[in-house]
Amino acid sequence: MKLSRFIARRYLFARKSHQVINLISGIAAAGIAVGCAALVVILSVYNGFDLVVRSLSDAHTPDVRITPAGGKVFDYDSRFDFLDGDPRVAAACGVLEERVFVQYGEREKVVTARGVDSLYERATGLRDYVVEGDFELKFGQLNQVVLGRTVALELGARPAFLQPLTAWFPGRTAKVDMLDPLASLRQVKLHPAGIVSLEQEFDQKYMFMPLEAMRELLEYSDEVSALEVYLDSSVLDRHGMAPKALLREWQAALGEDFKVSDRRQQNTALYKVLVYEKIAIFLIMLFVMLIVSFNIFGSLSMLIIEKRDDIATLHAMGADDSLVSGIFVREGWMISLLGIVSGLVLGLLVCWAQMRFGFVKMPGNFVIDAYPVVIQPLDLVLTVAGVSLIGLLISFLTRRLTR
Repeated sequence: MKLSRFIARRYLFARKSHQVINLISGIAAAGIAVGCAALVVILSVYNGFDLVVRSLSDAHTPDVRITPAGGKVFDYDSRFDFLDGDPRVAAACGVLEERVFVQYGEREKVVTARGVDSLYERATGLRDYVVEGDFELKFGQLNQVVLGRTVALELGARPAFLQPLTAWFPGRTAKVDMLDPLASLRQVKLHPAGIVSLEQEFDQKYMFMPLEAMRELLEYSDEVSALEVYLDSSVLDRHGMAPKALLREWQAALGEDFKVSDRRQQNTALYKVLVYEKIAIFLIMLFVMLIVSFNIFGSLSMLIIEKRDDIATLHAMGADDSLVSGIFVREGWMISLLGIVSGLVLGLLVCWAQMRFGFVKMPGNFVIDAYPVVIQPLDLVLTVAGVSLIGLLISFLTRRLTR
């Protein structure tokens, strides 16, 4: 083993009689380096976008959400008193959500209205994404509304305007009069207080109003459609998720009539898409690395042809086929390792520069100015392992050429 490694190292750095072999070896190592650096940079940028997307989602997603197992609403009553005395709970907010028809001046739109209480105003992360006005749903006795940015643009509403917004919903108990259908509709008036912007789907879907006004509109008393619980930060795990033990404890306390979900369970599709996309990106980049690594096969094939006399001498001195083939397998792997180390250094330097200076800017109006970069050690380990394995497999293809 030591002999084959020693000879492989000499072959790698020694000058060849044909300069083209040196050139192809250099191209092979450079190709692996560039591919490895690209893999590190692309995965790190994806991690950055993953973090941004999750932070935007977490801004309006509670740590724990309690919903009815059946039906749309439930009574917010003494069954939930245990949450008030739990030191792990920072805030428990009742939320009533429904699709309503809204009118502002001559403009109309159907939006998803969320009735929330005063605790929600303080606990939600949406306050950090208010682009105009304030996230305040009460001004004395005056009911106010906070609109998604696209909703506000389509309605032509601004916090500075004094004209109220009208929300309409069919009365649950009123009979429809065909001569006057509007008589069966209930309405509440709300004054725009703020505009919040997260991402396109959220901005064109939601508006937030006082829970009492929402109950008045829907003809409810103590009902809510969900209970959103925000935990003390010390309780959350390293991924920012509620502990599984806590979910099981609350599920057992509430019984089968309710469903207790953490952030991942509330956004199952989003989290799965983020994971699957990253796996797909990694596999595609490994396939590119596989193609690039065939330069190693070409370099070793030409080196074997050049070293035919050396191979014959080694056989005459008693070397078996495994020793001779091991020399060229190790040389191919050394070329891969040289490219991997160079690529890791280059990729980390590019990532550091982007994190430090933000050279590459985001186009258009986005929540961040430059492309985000987050380096994860596991990505580096998987990159090294994947590219090393590819280099080793390509090198093994040359074993028959030495016989």
